[in-house]
Amino acid sequence: MGWIPFFGSGSSSKKASDGGQIAPDRSSREQCYNARDVFFACLDRHDILDAVKNDAEARRKCGKEIAEFESACSKTWVKYFKEKRVMEYNRDKTIERIKKEQEAQGK
Repeated sequence: MGWIPFFGSGSSSKKASDGGQIAPDRSSREQCYNARDVFFACLDRHDILDAVKNDAEARRKCGKEIAEFESACSKTWVKYFKEKRVMEYNRDKTIERIKKEQEAQGK
């Protein structure tokens, strides 16, 4: 269930009395987003786009940041945000290419 990232098995996931997952509250989500932003800023400084494919390099250059990101977010959120980063980059590059092609055609 990759489309519902908070239902993963991460260190920050809390269990309900029936054993199910409890969705993170606003404070937990904010901590996760902040840690993600700090980690992604580190990746940007080191010109690393794909932290999944380049995991070893990302951990070597942004070790502290990735550790904080992974501890603040559930495992599935971490995976989701890393994949989303690459997807959004590719989307933006495709849109940019299409606009340039349209300008070249005089539209």
